[in-house]
Amino acid sequence: MSAPATPLPGALAGLAPLLDHYGYLAVALLVLLDNCGIPVPGQTILVLASVYAGAGHLDFAAVLLTAAGAAAVGNSLGYLIGHTGGRAFVHRWGRYVLLTPARMERADGFFARHGGKVVTVARFVDGLRQYNGIIAGTTEMPWRRFQPFNLLGAALWTAVWGTFGYVAGAHIGTVYHTALRYQVWFAVALGVLVAAFLLRQLLRYRRRRRAGTDADAPVDGPQGPDGPQGPDDAGGPDGPEAPS
Repeated sequence: MSAPATPLPGALAGLAPLLDHYGYLAVALLVLLDNCGIPVPGQTILVLASVYAGAGHLDFAAVLLTAAGAAAVGNSLGYLIGHTGGRAFVHRWGRYVLLTPARMERADGFFARHGGKVVTVARFVDGLRQYNGIIAGTTEMPWRRFQPFNLLGAALWTAVWGTFGYVAGAHIGTVYHTALRYQVWFAVALGVLVAAFLLRQLLRYRRRRRAGTDADAPVDGPQGPDGPQGPDDAGGPDGPEAPS
């Protein structure tokens, strides 16, 4: 296969020989590994394969189906890794990375409420794309709930990046850098949301702790109109002293 005449930007140029020699197999392997916890350029190979398809060197539908299937399988493998070994890893090594049992419990609760949304959008953020399946398995997100969102996320991610590459044509350089810029903003926005959530949880914890401290505060004695009554005010064991 001959390469497109338009020069490819950034990491795309270094991956061109992979598609020249291995085509769909390169797409399947790199996308699968990228989605099961191994940081390889799966997203980049998807974009490049779509550019090749737009130039007539690959079939675009085959590129999308290959990438979507590999992404879904890779995330499923990540889920199985987390489900079978994630808890044991956290119990043994979690304290070394500040992952305490209490924090793990909060992560379980967060994924129980929002796991579907996280699995769906995680592929659009580097880091989350590689590890969201492992996290879902570790937090024991039910398989039947995980899988529909996994398939949806794989389809959306493949369609968005595949379409970018296919329609860009000779303008792939501009699209590539624009996509990277917006990915940074998306990651920043997600980071702000996560920080706000953690701050909210911290404030709630401090309020509960303060309320518990107030409830446990000791009471010195019965309160009179002028303040607490001590032994001298109440008299001796036989009652108030009579005047002599």
